[in-house]
Amino acid sequence: MSAAIIDGKAFAATVREKVAVHVARLKQDHGIIPGLAVVLVGEDPASQVYVRNKGKQTLEVGMNSYEHKLDVSTSQEALLALIDQLNNDPAVHGILCQLPLPDHINEDLVINSIAPHKDVDGFHISNVGLLGTGQKSMVPCTPLGCLMMLRDHYEKKGESLSGKNAVVIGRSNIVGKPMANLLLKDSCTVTIAHSRTKEIEALCRGADIVVAAVGRAEMVTGDWIADGATVIDVGINRIEALEKGLKEDGSVKMKLVGDVDFASASQKAGAITPVPGGVGPMTIACLLANTVTACCRDNGLEEPEGLTA
Repeated sequence: MSAAIIDGKAFAATVREKVAVHVARLKQDHGIIPGLAVVLVGEDPASQVYVRNKGKQTLEVGMNSYEHKLDVSTSQEALLALIDQLNNDPAVHGILCQLPLPDHINEDLVINSIAPHKDVDGFHISNVGLLGTGQKSMVPCTPLGCLMMLRDHYEKKGESLSGKNAVVIGRSNIVGKPMANLLLKDSCTVTIAHSRTKEIEALCRGADIVVAAVGRAEMVTGDWIADGATVIDVGINRIEALEKGLKEDGSVKMKLVGDVDFASASQKAGAITPVPGGVGPMTIACLLANTVTACCRDNGLEEPEGLTA
């Protein structure tokens, strides 16, 4: 068999369209424009690209974008003062501090200084606790995107996630743990696997859903996957592409791959996300969705349908 492709790029476009519709409604009916503030400390190239894309897409859906780019030498005290200012700014409904931060700044302290109701990354300890106990919270963007795609896939089959056996490979605070909590909330039976898990291949072969978020290139191969299972590949790894030959300067060309060996897994799975073009595009789309959700909650308004967990 050959797996159906879960097109994250197309799904993200649909999410952004829903966000734009709700933003327009907030403007027309209530005179409110959701605002997202993104803070970048330093000049990390990848972070600069992410921040630029976030700002562009925020404006495209009709929201206000506030970018704060700080020098790498910015003190922790100055950064905390800025976050306090944003916490108290009524025009700002969502705050994101781009990670990683410079070594002299305590990331946990900064994350937990963001007002929980404006924490659109979902990393604040209060939101982590609320999600873990099944209460209303701000949900981390990447696992929220995965959940949206899984729900959509099974709804198209006339099914729900309820009762499905799911294996989440990876136990990070950003993806693995919140992903497991979201699947539990949708009544899946969930196992978290990691580097110390014994007989991980057999564990995966018994799963209806495999979410790979371990950060190891093409670790999950086709013989790990049950026939017809759904595979969500969160990994983004840059590896040498020897088959593409060399660059003009003699260096090896690179390519992006996931944590799943797509070629072999797609022959066993019923559906699979590609890399690139799968989970990645959903992360920023869900950031926008979280900002609208935060705005609605802050103003006591109905939350956007289909954009929350």
